[in-house]
Amino acid sequence: MPVFKTLLALVLIVCHLGLACGTDYYVHPIHGNDAYSGKSKQEAFRTLKQASQVNFRPGDRILLASGETYHGGLSLVNQSGSPEKPITVTTIAWDRSKEFVPALIDFKSEPNGVLLDGSSFIQISNIRLTGDGFHPDSAMNHNMRCGVLITSKSGRQVSDITLNDLYLFNIFFENEGFTRGEDEVKTANGTQRYGWGIRVINNAPKSSMTSIRIENCVVKNVSHTGIKFTGEDQNIHQIHVMGNEVRETGGPGIQMSEVRDAQVANNTVSHTGSNDDTRKWGRGSGLWTWGSSKVLIEKNSFTYANGPGDSAGAHIDFNCDNIILQYNLSAYNAGGFCEVLGNTYNCAYRYNVSINDGHRIKGVDGAFQEGKIFWLSGYQGNSRKRKGPVNFYFYNNTIYCDSSLVSKIAIDNTSRGIFIANNIFYLKGGTKVVLGDQYKPDTGNDALAENVIFQNNLFLDQASWPEGIGIKDAAPLFGDPEFKNGGGGSIRDYIPGNASLIQRNGMEVNLLPGDSTGLWQPLHLTKDILGNPVSDTPCIGAVKPLP
Repeated sequence: MPVFKTLLALVLIVCHLGLACGTDYYVHPIHGNDAYSGKSKQEAFRTLKQASQVNFRPGDRILLASGETYHGGLSLVNQSGSPEKPITVTTIAWDRSKEFVPALIDFKSEPNGVLLDGSSFIQISNIRLTGDGFHPDSAMNHNMRCGVLITSKSGRQVSDITLNDLYLFNIFFENEGFTRGEDEVKTANGTQRYGWGIRVINNAPKSSMTSIRIENCVVKNVSHTGIKFTGEDQNIHQIHVMGNEVRETGGPGIQMSEVRDAQVANNTVSHTGSNDDTRKWGRGSGLWTWGSSKVLIEKNSFTYANGPGDSAGAHIDFNCDNIILQYNLSAYNAGGFCEVLGNTYNCAYRYNVSINDGHRIKGVDGAFQEGKIFWLSGYQGNSRKRKGPVNFYFYNNTIYCDSSLVSKIAIDNTSRGIFIANNIFYLKGGTKVVLGDQYKPDTGNDALAENVIFQNNLFLDQASWPEGIGIKDAAPLFGDPEFKNGGGGSIRDYIPGNASLIQRNGMEVNLLPGDSTGLWQPLHLTKDILGNPVSDTPCIGAVKPLP
């Protein structure tokens, strides 16, 4: 008895210190019963709806059964774990003799697979989610369908949400056979009802959402955006979107509006703006930001973006500052490689590789914008005067376009501060000047962009930069970099073999005259896109030459 009392006292002390003692709640769609307590496998709940009624405490876990399918959705409203003891939702091996397969939440007809409303310190992992359309007799009192929705209708502060190893697929609001109107794709973001992968929405400007992590998730085949953040006055911050795969989305792959302090790294994004299902929007860049600040986008792959407008690998929309794209692969995107809209400050593309981007032709297959390898636009909304990017840095990129496409370039002359240096423009199909063509198109006149440093770039030949664009390289280099496998689809294919032309021929990267702010990350990188060291005198392009 004394030993038992001692052990009990130790358990109570551990619980008091917040180190253990959360409750496990079990849910099984076949063997469970909603009249049960949920606190053991034998007393499991049957439905996610019943689990949603529990007032969870720090350290509690909601445990789903491996290989089982749950209908409906899970809602955690105004629930909170703690830094040491988050509330956890995950799959466990119910029967250890069977192969482990993450549980499936089928939320057809429901607004969400998982709703986190006003909740903090939550971790969700190892679950599959799908929601394809609705049952004919369903009450449709919602206007979108989300695999996971993080929001705060009460305006409560939200922090420390982690989504890890989720697989979200086949998410549509409408049933198969629904066809969107032809003009829907011409609207800025779509106006109808769609399915989304993961959405984070904060409509309360005075409350914040912080420390949101989305890691190692797959989002596939949704009718609009794969992963989307929507804030007000940059009230969503400290975001980490890492190691995810996003593909075959009807809209963009990853999109951020009114966020700050974000890192987007090591993601694979492909076939955004997909139109392989008539329910999809059919337009979207691999990634884009709007109204956002201090976003680092690095070591991602953006490929095969589709759509009649935008649909670049990754682009910076208007009202942004301090957005940096570095060490990314951008390939075969209809809209192009570099797209930066108006009223943006101190943004940069550096040490990226672009392959056959910008193949879209205006007027062909419904396209209302030209594809462009390089586009600085003055567009900052339909009601505002054009104002191009301010203090934009574009250096040490490798841009390859084969002879099958003409590379198009547009630079709005209201831009103030453009730095273009140490890039390889390997453009075999020639080049062409075009006007920016957003909803309020840029217009041409005889004025020139102000405060331009454009020099020390390598061109295949003199036709690799078009006449009549208003700016040109003051000290160009010409020649063939002799790529390892030009036309290939990987970064290593663009290792230059012509070391004498590339090695140590770059210029030092310094701030533009009058720019007292610079970039929010170091101006001088110490490594190239493959991790090779960068010397004090940099090379030309994104990749160091072969020894």
